[in-house]
Amino acid sequence: MTTHRDQMTVPFAPEQLFDLVADVGRYPEFLPWCVGARVLTRGERELVADLAIGFGPLRESFTSRVTLERPRLIRATYENGPFRYLNNQWVFTGGPAGTQVDFWVDFEFRNKILQRAMGTMFNEAVKRMVAAFLKRARELQSEPVPAPVGAAGARA
Repeated sequence: MTTHRDQMTVPFAPEQLFDLVADVGRYPEFLPWCVGARVLTRGERELVADLAIGFGPLRESFTSRVTLERPRLIRATYENGPFRYLNNQWVFTGGPAGTQVDFWVDFEFRNKILQRAMGTMFNEAVKRMVAAFLKRARELQSEPVPAPVGAAGARA
């Protein structure tokens, strides 16, 4: 079992971050090690996608079912591929300083050698992945969340 959790507050609206994470088909444009993405089905509250991940000579593909609860929650569960299991979740909570992002991933490869290899670089890989999403958000969003107005923290 390999698990990682990250929490941070970033200067973007929950809707902006939700749209970025939910756009699975564009992951190869910015996400390290993502060498392919294909959305198989997409609805308002769910999508199914194939992702291909490459680490040097290693290439693995897998299918995930992604639950979309706009703008607060994105949850991915593993359907098919090299894992015993894979669970991933993004929670976006808006606040006066921007959005608190709570990211969590938990997985285990079926292949013990692959699991051991991934375990040695897992935390660094996840940090790079989260950083890639935040960099992409800065590139795509021209304006961060406006500062709160008034004592009650209402926005203009």
